[in-house]
Amino acid sequence: MTILVNAYCTTRELPPLEFPHSLNSLRDLNDAELPEHLEGFAGYVAGRGEAMTQTRYHVIRHVLRVQHHLSLELESEHMDAFAGWAAEANALVFLSDGTVRDPKGAVLVHPTDLEPDTDAEIPFPQDAHARKAVSMERLEALEIEVPASLPPVLGAGEVELRQPIDVARRALGLLVLANRAESLNHGSPLPLETLREQTPQGFLALSPREKEFLAADPPDRQEVVQSVWRYEALFLLQWALGLTDKLPLPTGICDVPALRERMRTSDLSSSPSLRPVGEILAALDLHLRLHWAVRQARLDEKEPPGDLSPGVVLERHYALNWLIRFEEAEWDEVDVPT
Repeated sequence: MTILVNAYCTTRELPPLEFPHSLNSLRDLNDAELPEHLEGFAGYVAGRGEAMTQTRYHVIRHVLRVQHHLSLELESEHMDAFAGWAAEANALVFLSDGTVRDPKGAVLVHPTDLEPDTDAEIPFPQDAHARKAVSMERLEALEIEVPASLPPVLGAGEVELRQPIDVARRALGLLVLANRAESLNHGSPLPLETLREQTPQGFLALSPREKEFLAADPPDRQEVVQSVWRYEALFLLQWALGLTDKLPLPTGICDVPALRERMRTSDLSSSPSLRPVGEILAALDLHLRLHWAVRQARLDEKEPPGDLSPGVVLERHYALNWLIRFEEAEWDEVDVPT
């Protein structure tokens, strides 16, 4: 029996199709019509029930990070070989019966409101599962409870990090922002001219929202406080750039004088480099779970577990999501769902 299959793959590079098949079409994000198609497919998944479920939510998140879409036909006896390929490509599978399936063929989403198969799993690359396992072991040792159902973050083969020079510029922009906000918070504003003399490249790297903040006279009090917290995002970027060796647990604020000194003595204008993608994803996987823990503690009206600082956790998660191009959002629009 011939089966029509649509595969939605999240890896940046596709594994070879080493099984008998007939390829109808193959497109990637260079095809201007693919993003619109993916939005439509996500809408299809969202509409398969009245209330959003955790499974459909994560299927939608998968769809919106798809990098390749294939339509192919193959005989049923080759479906096992296809399943192995789909696992390697980290693919969701859509069949002509309207079901969305995992690489093994288990149903994740029915065209009606039927429940998914009990053994169906949202696909994630093996290295992503391994990073999750390490995070969970560390959290268990710290006696910080997070649900095992919280999925891994992306695999290394799915991610294209920001360019190192862009990370260096973002760090300089954050330095300008946080320095100005801290001085405002202490009631002795640093003149913009002084900041521009100290960090001229930082002014070239400011985001639209940061430019508005610096131009405001006076800025909103809440924005001042929020901008002081950006030191923590800057510390994360310093770690990613290798300017500091350790990324301690987010239980307290960073050493701001030391942070400033690293910025003063580091030449970020000439060939900066980033840590390996695996290290950055490991930090993201851990901080995603820590962020869930502090948010849940707030909902439960409890103190954060493990002496965690919610503000530090948030800023690090924000910077990490920007680093991995989460939802392709620019700095001002970064989201930090848990």
